Amino acid sequence: MNEIAHRPWPRPNGPWVMAQRWHDLLFAHWPVSLDQIRPLVPTGLEIDTYGGQAWVGVVPFRMTGVTLRRMPPLPWLSAFPELNVRTYVTAEEKPGVWFFSLDAGNALAVALARRWYHLPYFHARMTCASADGWIEYVSGRIHRGASPAEFRARYRPVGEAFSAPAGSLDDWLTARYCLYSAGPRQRLYRAEIHHAPWPLQRAEAQIDVNTMTAPDGIPLPDTAPLLHFSRRQDVVVWSPAQVIW
Repeated sequence: MNEIAHRPWPRPNGPWVMAQRWHDLLFAHWPVSLDQIRPLVPTGLEIDTYGGQAWVGVVPFRMTGVTLRRMPPLPWLSAFPELNVRTYVTAEEKPGVWFFSLDAGNALAVALARRWYHLPYFHARMTCASADGWIEYVSGRIHRGASPAEFRARYRPVGEAFSAPAGSLDDWLTARYCLYSAGPRQRLYRAEIHHAPWPLQRAEAQIDVNTMTAPDGIPLPDTAPLLHFSRRQDVVVWSPAQVIW
């Protein structure tokens, strides 16, 4: 966690406020048209592209050890599955993540994240379990008043872990050290995060149902996604700060 040479900018000066541990992540990415997602992202954010191509990711995983600084993990709040739908943006020369949605299996965590980080979290009924080397993942949104969204898949790592070379597409899709959100009156916020370089593996997946992008009207191409897996990542998060634009 003290490793910083891989970061594109220094860690924030102030103390982080939250720690999390992410497990069994699948990064499933599809190339999409910039015109499809530009209307869905605030104008104060530039859509980040790789070789002129925009990307949308669907990322299921589970979290443990979710806790505030200097507080012990709470059994009823510190561990739950999460699944996010994301693209990549830049503001003030800091590339980060823009979330179209984040589904989580803990209603209290959803409420706190929506209020504190201004993120589009939704409560979902979720399971994440290991079986014969596969991760079996099921999520169905149950948030009151929200459009339905469902994900059902099994996935597993393939091959040895590796560190993505700087500047590669593998690195560009995963090495992000902040997130952006829109608060009241469309104010933009940035929350800085820090973690070690991703230990990535190639992955394979059988995705039976994926309607996660449907509520935002984002059609995914009828092609196989680019897949990466990571077994574990320890993360610290800072409080959101308003972006000037």
